[in-house]
Amino acid sequence: LDDGVRKGHAALVSPGLPMAEVSTKPYFIRAIYEWCSDCGYTPYLSVKVDQHVRVPMEYVKNGEIVLSVSQQATRNLTMGNDLIQFSARFNGVSREISVPIHAVQAIFARENGHGYFFEPEATPVSLSASTPVGPVQAAAPNLQSVVSSAAPGAAPSASLVDSTSAPSDQPDAPPPDRPKAPPRGNLRIIK
Repeated sequence: LDDGVRKGHAALVSPGLPMAEVSTKPYFIRAIYEWCSDCGYTPYLSVKVDQHVRVPMEYVKNGEIVLSVSQQATRNLTMGNDLIQFSARFNGVSREISVPIHAVQAIFARENGHGYFFEPEATPVSLSASTPVGPVQAAAPNLQSVVSSAAPGAAPSASLVDSTSAPSDQPDAPPPDRPKAPPRGNLRIIK
């Protein structure tokens, strides 16, 4: 195999046309996503956050975020060759998520950790020239809910996965509220 195929790129050859490289990464991402769905597993994306990634910045830890992309956690999920887009609820608030393929570090099943982990990838030249440097902040204003609108005992609907290790990029920001587990029932033996 040549180096391009080993590094996750395939060369497409057409008679009379110059060779163009097409990354296999989006195809692997879609394949592992489909495998997770078929097996009943929850697919997670590990994303390296840069100025082209649009995620809730308050959940980013050490420049990374892990997102659930299951059918239950996302809405209008599209996995293209250049971009993964969907909307998801974070702490009860719907947010638009946009992840360029170059920023995906891994896709794996939550239940067993099996999946595909990618080599670190630089930002494509086409993106680095077109977008200003600096993190992309969410378009929504920074508001906090005083009253919870969730029904008592209802499971929260968030597509955030654990991020407990380090403080966020906003040093004075309080940590985000953690969803609480639904109350457990009590069993009583009756004779």
